[in-house]
Amino acid sequence: MNQHITSAMSQAFGRFASKEHKKYFQNIINRSYVRMMGLDMSEFDAPDTYPTLNALFTRKFRHKRSFSSDPKDMISPCDSLITECGKIEDDTALQIKGMRYSVDEVLGEGISDDAKKSIHNGTFVNFYLSPRDYHRYHAPIDMQVLHAVHIPGKLYPVNIPSLKKQVNLFIENERVVLECLSGEGKRFFMILVGALNVGKMVVSFEPRIQTNSNALNPSQYSYRELYLSKGDDFGCFMMGSTIVMLCEQEMVEFGISTGHKVSFAQTIGRLTF
Repeated sequence: MNQHITSAMSQAFGRFASKEHKKYFQNIINRSYVRMMGLDMSEFDAPDTYPTLNALFTRKFRHKRSFSSDPKDMISPCDSLITECGKIEDDTALQIKGMRYSVDEVLGEGISDDAKKSIHNGTFVNFYLSPRDYHRYHAPIDMQVLHAVHIPGKLYPVNIPSLKKQVNLFIENERVVLECLSGEGKRFFMILVGALNVGKMVVSFEPRIQTNSNALNPSQYSYRELYLSKGDDFGCFMMGSTIVMLCEQEMVEFGISTGHKVSFAQTIGRLTF
């Protein structure tokens, strides 16, 4: 399979965003991006302190956000817009209203049939991170990571207009699938979906995953004792993108709806154990 043009375009943008330009020019780039996108920098360092545009994209908080310590509370893994959420009907979920996709297909061949079946008739949430959002992602609960699967693919935009017109966008785009367990042994998946101009999707616990590269075949990684605590930072998008969460039946009752804007650390659901 030849590299798709969306991947080539995104690699070119990634090289520009990763380049450390002369200080005065970098300051112009950073300030222009903040102004153009309307970034709220109140929780972050000043734009002039970031040596590259990617450093600005992947900025960290000056002070950690607080969140509920109740182990039953699930928090949002990111700052985002909820583009869709609801019940998985058999193996079908919504990309956006009127546009469905198969969760089995989005999980890919690297996930076992039994693991796929465990989330049939469960629940799903699609988190869309716009270019103005905080780009890092965090563990929504205390969790164990069983597998990570990198699936190369295209890099179509994942904004609302694209979700409405591009059939099977989540299935065609590059993605990283994380198979996880809650503390009570309930299975869920976090799927990091690439998008146009996403220079990289970084998974901090698995440096072998190199996205937006020349990889053409899926790669799989398994773990025996990999645990993340609620709120742990485990990577970032280098531009806006989407996280899809797929949960087993009777694992969580979500308190959010389509169209809600959520922030990392905000309680979005309650585990039902």
